[in-house]
Amino acid sequence: MQTDATPAKTVEEAEAAAGAEESASPESLRRVAVASFIGTAIEFYDFYIYGTAAALVLNDAFFPTLGSANATLASFSTYAVAFAARPLGSVVFGHFGDRVGRKSVLVASLLMMGLSTAFVGLLPGYGTWGVWAPLLLILLRFVQGIGLGGEWGGAALLAVEHAPSRKRGLYAAFPQLGPSVGFFAATGVFWLLSESLSDEAFRSWGWRVPFLLSFVLVAVGLFVRLKISETPVFTKVMDAQEASKVPTLDVIRRFPRELLLGAGGMVVAYGLFYTATTYCLAYATGPLGVSRDTMLGVSLVACLFLAAGTWLAATRSDGVGRRRLIVAGAALAVVWGLVLFPLLDTEQPVLMALAVGGALFCMGVVYGPMGAYLPELFAARVRYSGASLAYNLGGVLGGAVAPLVATRLQSAFGSSSVGWYVSGMAVVSLLCVLALPETRERELT
Repeated sequence: MQTDATPAKTVEEAEAAAGAEESASPESLRRVAVASFIGTAIEFYDFYIYGTAAALVLNDAFFPTLGSANATLASFSTYAVAFAARPLGSVVFGHFGDRVGRKSVLVASLLMMGLSTAFVGLLPGYGTWGVWAPLLLILLRFVQGIGLGGEWGGAALLAVEHAPSRKRGLYAAFPQLGPSVGFFAATGVFWLLSESLSDEAFRSWGWRVPFLLSFVLVAVGLFVRLKISETPVFTKVMDAQEASKVPTLDVIRRFPRELLLGAGGMVVAYGLFYTATTYCLAYATGPLGVSRDTMLGVSLVACLFLAAGTWLAATRSDGVGRRRLIVAGAALAVVWGLVLFPLLDTEQPVLMALAVGGALFCMGVVYGPMGAYLPELFAARVRYSGASLAYNLGGVLGGAVAPLVATRLQSAFGSSSVGWYVSGMAVVSLLCVLALPETRERELT
């Protein structure tokens, strides 16, 4: 029988067994929140510096023999390679994350993602290594995508499975803020280099500096992640010997609806982000003729909108529900897609910041609650695989093709057609989420 003198550890174990998910101490929860936030910030910094470089310099550095438009498409194609690799990363890291544990897999994903990014900064260009340069760039990008494919699911589960049941949205907000901070850091580094270097120096060697900084960031991320503990939910799965033998197959057999609709729900978040950032950066500095410094400044301001939307929606989702807020964000994105390019085409910095910032705010409202929503859709024994696959399949559909489709649409039908494309992605996600249930009252065990 429990008494007031019962040791804290015994009480925590009893609560975990009852599905209360309240087992972690406040100090432990803070450490988990910081670890999940820092890890995703570093991982997404790595991912986003590639997107910025793809929009600004990789076409000249690795595809100089192609025409301007084809070089841009080739650059964006290497960008898309990582999205194709991300579902594979979800399968590989999800398998071990559901069988071995969340913590050890997160360390491996950080190393793979960070080191492949850093080596891009050391890779000679086409003028030095010829055709081998773009081929090795594609290989590094593929490895980078595999690493990120295992990153988000583990970071989200780390926060959600440690959190008290009524505060899962709050704690899941921390890994969801990682992209905002990572994007802000990536854009900020490029902006500082663009401001301080001549165009020749920037294109010659300056663009490599953000990639080389990843060596330092990987060391920081490892230091933080090695200090966290395994989640109590996964510990219970292992104690009960309930780990899935082949988690991905179990997800496909038992949760096909959640997997496909969850991926569909993520399409608008990816589509908004990579259209409003990577594509709009290339479009504004190319066809519109806006200066690189101006557009990088616009992107820095827009990051604040993304962070605000993410935090607001994630923390509110504990009270009003995840599904309701995701639906609201997707509905707002349907409208914003139609005003995005009219505002951008004014070439006025304030209106351009409003255009990109508004799109990223819509993305944040959808993305923020997803940190808790996708994990809550799947059972504990396959949660890493299920949440990761849904998240990254949405990335293939919404993120990988968005810059490519937008480039083709703009050249053939004008910028307004890209806005209609964004609104179409929002409608797809809206319908998918409407077909899914609310999950905030579900127990994780």
